[in-house]
Parts: sequence; structure tokens; C-alpha cells
Amino acid sequence: MKETVLNKFKELFGDGDGVHVYFAPGRVNLIGEHTDYNGGHVFPCALTIGTYAAVRKRDDRVLKFYSMNFPELGVIETSLDELTPSDAAGWTNYPKGVMWAFAERGMKMDRGLDIVLNGNIPNGSGLSSSASLEVLTGYYLKDLYGFDVTNIDLAKIGQYSENHFNGMNCGIMDQFASAMGRKDHAIFLDTADLSYEYAPLVLDGAKIVVTNSNVKHSLVNSEYNVRRSECEKALEELQTVVSIHGLGDLTEEQFEAYRSAIKDEVRVKRAKHAVYENQRTIRAVEALKNNDLPLFGELMNASHVSLRDDYQVSCDEIDVLVEEAWKVDGVIGSRITGGGFGGCTVSIVKDEAVESFQAQVGAAYQERVGRKADFYVVEIGDGPSRL
Repeated sequence: MKETVLNKFKELFGDGDGVHVYFAPGRVNLIGEHTDYNGGHVFPCALTIGTYAAVRKRDDRVLKFYSMNFPELGVIETSLDELTPSDAAGWTNYPKGVMWAFAERGMKMDRGLDIVLNGNIPNGSGLSSSASLEVLTGYYLKDLYGFDVTNIDLAKIGQYSENHFNGMNCGIMDQFASAMGRKDHAIFLDTADLSYEYAPLVLDGAKIVVTNSNVKHSLVNSEYNVRRSECEKALEELQTVVSIHGLGDLTEEQFEAYRSAIKDEVRVKRAKHAVYENQRTIRAVEALKNNDLPLFGELMNASHVSLRDDYQVSCDEIDVLVEEAWKVDGVIGSRITGGGFGGCTVSIVKDEAVESFQAQVGAAYQERVGRKADFYVVEIGDGPSRL
């Protein structure tokens, strides 16, 4: 991937003098979905797939972007004086948003860049190609301009840019997982205060398999923002009867005691998911520490049911993938992962069942949905780097 992106850079921009190549990973979340903007816990890990960039400073204020994933768009040219979001800018809104967010913090770029990107995260898969691109951008800005920021700062800046430049009210999990990844570890993150610990992901005799539905419904951005506002309203209603900062502050028992304060049945379901999912995530990490993979799997399955029924962010195609996964001997747990309305499932599958899992689920999905699913046996990797 490094050579590929470097060769394309030379082809487009003449030579490779002064070019540096960078990488930032995508992520998969094992459990703890839609808890990150509700002050709860999440349990993601960085992947060894992600986004690569070959970057070189220019002598003017021009920005030139090229993505090998969208070659039909050619080189997209703009400048440091045009850091405003627009539909016409397409995917470049993500790196431009990060540049804008750096400037908002007083870290202004004095020279433009030539940038060639190549990612091996499948588009629309829900494995955080956008967060990977944001963290990657922040990392090469820090490196090339000497900006004094930590990797946690990069996560915050990435989230800020996505919220305020791109209009997507995401939590911080995706950017945090990409910026703070550690090989063979998942990150147990409390999004209420950003305290975290690395948990070794020792899955004796089992693998993490990500299944891509190859479906992305257009609902994902709009409905994501709707879910967030529903949870915020439910939180306001609960705060009239109990002193809490976020839904993640409540246990299941407390939620059941106070739920009548929420005046709308849909908001009750949304808040219930946020509370119960947070507690499931805490228990799942504890199960992993105790080498209790069967319990971890049960909690993953329960997470999917909650996301399907209470949070209503699944879809028919994803439900088929999960239902078929649950039928396969050797599947420890399976659930939707990511924002929802398509994308991927994540499953923990015993080594000896990985091949039959792919064959069975793939065939059933083709038969029931009329589409091909793609499977990735994923490895857990490190955060961003200059290669």
C-alpha cells in the first residue's frame, strides 16, 4: 500500500522528493454501540486496514487532493483560504474539516499540500473510514507543521470537525479507536471522562470475523442525529427526577425506577438501550478478563437485539447476517457494528468454524437477500504512524 500510494503521487505530481507516507487505521467496535455520545463505555479496537496518504508541502496556499478510491474524481484543487464545507467538495470535506479545526485552535497552516490517498477499508462498511481519514489528516499536520498535539487531541479534533464542519453529531469512539489503537488490544473507554484502559484481546482458539452486508442505507446520517436528539431529550426528562450527567450514569435498576419521567415511549426505548448497552459493555470486558468467552458472546447477541428492537438502527440485511451467524456451530457471538442501517456485523468465531461460517452465512445471505456478503478475518493493529 505504501509503494502504491507513493507511485501514484510521483505519477501525478512529478517526483517523490520531500514526500512522506502516513497511515491511520479503521476500527471495529466489539460492544458498546451508540453509548459514546450518551456518556457510556465502548470497547473498540483498531484494525490493520485503514487509510494511507502520501503528502508533501507546497510553496503556496493551494491544496491538491487525489483519492485512489475515487479515481474518476481526478485531482480536486482548493486552497487554505477556502476551508468551508460544500457538497461539491465531496470526500475532501473530511480532511478540510480537520484543517479548519486545527486553525480554530490557533494552529494555522502556512503552506498548502499535495495529498494522495489510498484506503483499504471498504466504503460504507461502518469500519470508520471517515474517522481514519480524520486521524490521518491530523497526524500528518502534526508531523509536517510541528503542531503540539497528542493522539487524544487528534481524536478530539477529528470529532469536533465531523460535528461542526461535516454536520454529523458522532461521539468520540471512532476517532479515539483510530488515534489510540494498540496491537492485539481493545480499548475500554469511558466516554464520560475519556479514561481508558487497554485490554489484551486474547481470544484463545477464536477469531474476529467482520461481515460486510454491502448495503448502506441513506438513513445513517440523518437518523443518527435523530437518535442523538432523542437521547438528549430523554436525558433532560430524567434529570428532573435524578441527578445525572449522562444516560451512562444509570444502572438498569435505576433506569427502571425513573423511566416514567420520560414522556414518550420511543424515547424510553432509546434511553433503555443506552443504559443497558453501557452495562453490557462493562460486563463484557469483565467477562473477557475472566476468559469467559461464552458470556462475552451472549452479551454481544443481546446487544444486537437491543440495537434492532429498542434503538432501531439495524436493517433487514444486517438482521439476516446475524440470524444466520447465530445458527452456525462455533459462533460465540454476533452483532451489528457501527452506526447502523447497513454496514457490517462483527462475530467471534471458533477457529475450526471460520470457513464453514463464511460458507453458510454467505450462501444464506445470497439466497435470502440476493446479495454477496464479504468476509474479513481481522487483525488488531496500532494507531497512526509515519511509515
